[in-house]
Parts: sequence; structure tokens; C-alpha cells
Amino acid sequence: MRQVVLDTETTGLDPTKGHRLTEIGCLEMVNRRLTGRKFHAYINPEREIEKEAAAITGLTTGFLSDKPKFSQIAHQFLEFLQHPNTELIIHNAPFDLGFLNHELSMINHPWSPLENYLNVIDTLVVARNLHPGQRNNLDVLCKRYNVDNSHREYHGALLDAELLAKVYLAMTAGQTSMTLLGTVPNPIEASKVKVKIKKVRRNHAPLLVIRASEEECRIHAERLAKLQEGIKN
Repeated sequence: MRQVVLDTETTGLDPTKGHRLTEIGCLEMVNRRLTGRKFHAYINPEREIEKEAAAITGLTTGFLSDKPKFSQIAHQFLEFLQHPNTELIIHNAPFDLGFLNHELSMINHPWSPLENYLNVIDTLVVARNLHPGQRNNLDVLCKRYNVDNSHREYHGALLDAELLAKVYLAMTAGQTSMTLLGTVPNPIEASKVKVKIKKVRRNHAPLLVIRASEEECRIHAERLAKLQEGIKN
């Protein structure tokens, strides 16, 4: 089984608003072992980097100005992915795939969207199934699974892919079967969904907000008070 752990960095948050990729990092795993093979590229986004993004990644417009454009590294990047039975491991997959698919569509590449050609495991979905109601960003998961990220001064695609690989292996250490067990959803299977990137139309009807009634609020407050009393006792 071949897996590629992937992470990206960008100029901002939304490719539909003109934001672009600035870095791609990939690590190869075969049978749950890192092989040492990797793909890494800094990318000239052909636009300014937002201050917030620069503060997170440490990348500047000047540093990236002489780096190759996405169109110049696309073939090498896809060649790294194009192996039989390869699946992608991404944390918050819709974000990274949204940018990658946007870049591929800009050069009219037939592999857009990527999820039509490669299976995708979203580790954020896996983490939410394992730890419902808790924070599950990469820093939190590193702490939860004792993965040392003390050297992570900035977000970097290759560094984050390395951390994610370690988190994924720790998070799925007891995963020996890809079948569903009883009525408990398998977190890996639950993460294997087709990622749909859909732009929200600005002219949509306003969302209906239904608020609790006074009676419902009173009953809720009484219930919380009883729970709190039980904790004290």
C-alpha cells in the first residue's frame, strides 16, 4: 500500500479570490513506513502574499519571486503521485485540494479534480471521529499523540507533512482492518469521502435562525444546575 502525505502553503485562504499556492510538500509511505522519497517545491504565486499568511509560513513575496510557477512543477508533482494504488493523506483535505484543483484547472490539466483519480484520507475527519467535540488541529494532535513539534517555528509544507505522517501513524496504530465493526464507524473509512468544493452563492436566501423559547431555556438551566450539583457531590 502506497500513501503520500501531502501539505500545502498558500498566499491566503480562498483560491476563488485569487489566492495561490506557495509551497507543496509530499512524503511517501509504503506499508505504513516512510521511504525517504519526497517531493518539495516552493512556488512563485505571481501575486503578493497576505501579511497573515507570511506571518504563519515565514515566506515572503521576495523569497518566492525567483521560484518556478506551478505550471513549471506540475508535471513533476503529478509524476510523484502517479503510482498504482496510491492514496493521499491530507489534514483538512478540502482546503489543500481546493487550491491544488484550482491550480490544475488554470493550466487545463485533466487531473482536476485530483480526488477523481486518487483516494483521499482526510485526517481531520479521522481525528473528529476518534475525538468528537475536541480541537483537532495539527498542533493539538501532535501534543495528544506525543509527536515532538518544538522545532516548528513556522508552518512549512514539508515539515507539516512530516508531522502529519507521525500523527497519522500514531492515530491509526490499532487500525488493522478496513471493514466496519458493528455500528461503530471505522474512522479511516469515514474519512474516505469524495471531497466536494462548492462555492457559496452570495445571492442565496438568508438562513433561518431558530432560537430556544423561554421555557426551553429554563429547562436547560435547571438541567445544568442539577449536573453541576452532582459534580460537587
